[in-house]
Amino acid sequence: MSLKIRNLAIIAHVDHGKTTLVDQLLQAGGTYRENQATQERAMDSMDLEREKGITIKAKNTAIHWEGHTINIVDTPGHADFGAEVERVMK
Repeated sequence: MSLKIRNLAIIAHVDHGKTTLVDQLLQAGGTYRENQATQERAMDSMDLEREKGITIKAKNTAIHWEGHTINIVDTPGHADFGAEVERVMK
């Protein structure tokens, strides 16, 4: 049996929709029920991230899609957090 695993890192400049894309992937992957109320920016869990509307710490999750496990890394987009992106990509 072969494992069907894909790794996806979402890297882009600030305000280019990285976290919004992850929200949509979680929805499409069946993480939430159709009638389930969800919050925007599900991956932004720190209070400061929610307050400022930016990702500060990289976070990972996984979804299942058509027999594949897709590992997703959501990274910060602001240049001040470049070291965080480098750290998570090692």
